[in-house]
Formats: sequence, structure tokens, C-alpha cells
Amino acid sequence: MKVTVSRKAQFNAAHRLYNPNWSFEKNDEVFGKCNNPNYHGHNYQLIVSVKGTIDPETGYVIDMKDLKALIKEHVEDVFDHRNLNLDTEDFKELNPTAENIAVVIWNKLRPHLKSELELKVVLYETERNFVEFEG
Repeated sequence: MKVTVSRKAQFNAAHRLYNPNWSFEKNDEVFGKCNNPNYHGHNYQLIVSVKGTIDPETGYVIDMKDLKALIKEHVEDVFDHRNLNLDTEDFKELNPTAENIAVVIWNKLRPHLKSELELKVVLYETERNFVEFEG
């Protein structure tokens, strides 16, 4: 029997969506307001879910305080109140779309979990726009 446990987190970050190989006009056509040369920000909402079997000794799939610490160290401390394009190595060459941010977060967390645990990241860029990544 597998059980999924989830932890919510948030971070505030600025970004600009653009492809440096395109003209400003093409970037504007594809990315619209998100191509603002002066950047724009989001209050990202994150849900990290871990699925696995319950440890018979602890009753946990994963200790929530450990999951909280992983998210803080590898996501919140890295991305919160940052310009993703300028202040993070992860997006120096990668367009910081919600899709790419979710994959980067998954890749940051995955190595710190036991191999038998499944990981899912849900990232809300706005209240209505969100992406999910499960690896």
C-alpha cells in the first residue's frame, strides 16, 4: 500500500520569458507581457508530494520536517525574492517558464529522497495556471 504526503511552500520571484535567438518582435508575439525587458514577478505556490510505503517503525512515508527542510534549502532559499534570469545559475541558459521551473525543482529535490519514493511537483504560477511534473 502506497500513501502520498504533500507539503505546500511558496516563493516570490521575478523573471522574463524570452528566447535570445529571436527578435524582440517574435519574443513579444510568443511571450507577450512575459517578455517585459524589465521583468515581472509571481507569487509561486508549490506543492511537493512524496509517495511511498509507510515505514512500520515510524508510521511515516517521509518525516514532514525533513521534507520541509529540503524544500527550504533547495527551493525557497535559492529562488525566493530572486530574479530567476539574473540571480540563479539554473536559468542562465534556460527560459524560466513554469514548466522549466517545475522540472528544475524536481531535479533539485530528487537526489535527496530515497530511491523507492516517488516525487511529484505542482507549481502554481498564478491561481489559475499551474504545471505538474513527476519525472
